[in-house]
Amino acid sequence: MTGAIVGNLQTLADATRNRLLLLLEKHELTVSELCSALQVPQSTVSRHLKVLADDGWITPRSEGPSRLYRLSSDLDAAARRLWQVVREEVTATPAASRDADRLRAVLAERRKDSEKFFATAAGQWDTMRAELFGARTELLPFISLLEPAWCVADLGCGTGHLSQAIAPFVREVIAVDASAAMLRSAKARLEGVANVDVRRGQLEALPLGDGSVDVACLVLVLPYVAEPAQVIAEAARILKPGGRLLVTDLMPHERAEYRQTMGHLRQGVAEEDFREWMDDSGMTAMRYAALPIPGNARGPRLFSAGAIKPHREQT
Repeated sequence: MTGAIVGNLQTLADATRNRLLLLLEKHELTVSELCSALQVPQSTVSRHLKVLADDGWITPRSEGPSRLYRLSSDLDAAARRLWQVVREEVTATPAASRDADRLRAVLAERRKDSEKFFATAAGQWDTMRAELFGARTELLPFISLLEPAWCVADLGCGTGHLSQAIAPFVREVIAVDASAAMLRSAKARLEGVANVDVRRGQLEALPLGDGSVDVACLVLVLPYVAEPAQVIAEAARILKPGGRLLVTDLMPHERAEYRQTMGHLRQGVAEEDFREWMDDSGMTAMRYAALPIPGNARGPRLFSAGAIKPHREQT
């Protein structure tokens, strides 16, 4: 036991090895990523990784041509207690803070490579959306809201990207758009998806009955409509009592060229305007929040907002 303690003390006596362990405690990283984060030569990183691996502090894993490392999950109790003591000291150092900042950039580049692949694999419209706003941003509002019994209205469905994504998780999706060209693309994409009903209609006069859906979604739609207050009112009309309206769209911006290049009628949606539209339509519990900016996004910042249609008061 004494030999093991002395061995652990010798392993943790080196500052570089401690910085490596601090990064590998939360992330599985390659040698090149560790070199970028620590700003030290590959030979130095490889030498210290070998010591840590030989002493059982880290676990390597091969994935294709890459070899990834992470803090071992099999450390004994004594080693874990010792690491906690050392960790507190290392975390407080300026070097560790700089390592963490550089690692965030390294991980952002890793995500960017993955996003680039999917962007080039999609159609022209999907590629444009991914380049401007990041991949699959329309899914963010649904993480904690989807229920199998729901009927969801995808208003301004475009090519059916959102409808296709959520159809497997709900009872029915009603996809509505005014553009015949967009609906042709949507029908082609959604062919064989039995629980999606594609309908042509104006967002200011939806082809749905009062109180017929559980959730209504407007994703990157409001800059294209002349009367957004009327669109919000229509969305509220088709919601069941207790139903939710979810919106993802552009915050106010200075990109006036979007009026020509993308057909926008307004340069984003301000929170105060959105709140007024919700109040006028009788919606409650309104929330409006800026979304994080993906590293590969070139367009304006997006917001996510939502509100609830209240239940009628009992008489």
